[in-house]
Amino acid sequence: QVQLVESGGGLVQAGGSLRLSCAASGRTFSIYPMAWFLAWFRQAPGKEREFVAALSWSGDNTYYADSVKGRFTISRDNAKNTVYLQMNSLKPEDTAVYYCAGGRTSVQYEYWGQGTQVTVSS
Repeated sequence: QVQLVESGGGLVQAGGSLRLSCAASGRTFSIYPMAWFLAWFRQAPGKEREFVAALSWSGDNTYYADSVKGRFTISRDNAKNTVYLQMNSLKPEDTAVYYCAGGRTSVQYEYWGQGTQVTVSS
């Protein structure tokens, strides 16, 4: 099993910044963390869940949605088994519940966190 616990959401004004954290744990993850991809998705009210960013635990590969390129940065701390999403220049349209996800490929995710709310006021 893989457990993913997000934190760091909140209310911020447009143009502001937030950093989300996702702590990964569980035997399935801990045995060989280098096999995993961790990602952030988001879901706004009335909309489908969409991909935001992802990284491979084993290397330097990162992936971003076009809507967040240049504003958001995904990174990891191997010692803490934690992935971060630094969000700068936030816009009202970034308002959503943000989910951390874990998978063995960059396009398929099996494990999900409970989500953290990000609200950007105009």
